[in-house]
Amino acid sequence: MRERPLSKPVKDKKNHNWPAFLCNSFGMALILLVILLCLPLTVPRLLGYEIYGIVSGSMEPAIPVGSAVYAKQVSPREIAVGEVIVFYGGHDSATIITHRTVGNDQEDQELLTKGDANADNDMLPIAYHNVIGRVELSIPLIGYLLPFVSGTAGKIYLAGILGAGVLFQVLGGRLKERSDAEK
Repeated sequence: MRERPLSKPVKDKKNHNWPAFLCNSFGMALILLVILLCLPLTVPRLLGYEIYGIVSGSMEPAIPVGSAVYAKQVSPREIAVGEVIVFYGGHDSATIITHRTVGNDQEDQELLTKGDANADNDMLPIAYHNVIGRVELSIPLIGYLLPFVSGTAGKIYLAGILGAGVLFQVLGGRLKERSDAEK
């Protein structure tokens, strides 16, 4: 004789609420995207580094166009021949240049520099007071993000992406609550 079950079998609780899962996943992906875009451009600044994008090929192949260089302020007297530095160049103090040091004249307080891809040394020596810092690190392609993230439009886009991520997270939570209430 066969026994009959007294109650209905318990349904497997593996029924996923796919819309809620997709909203939460997409929202988290947007939030992580903003964080990943901002980390290499913000954390180093907190550690005392200045970040500059490379826009010319004068330091190729060592530092390709589109790289970001991370410069740390140092005493110009400490800069050795062969080290890459960032400095205000020429008569236009707004121009920022990244070149390799080929000489350090401590008596005249000037550095001689040269771009790796250039045949000759730079025409003008760099006064110590124009030195921004020594390049400690360069990361290819990150320099392309600098104008985007640091400009007003880029900040608005990032805020919008972050806001969309938060909204998708909230929507996913509401969809999950609704689904749980229906069970």
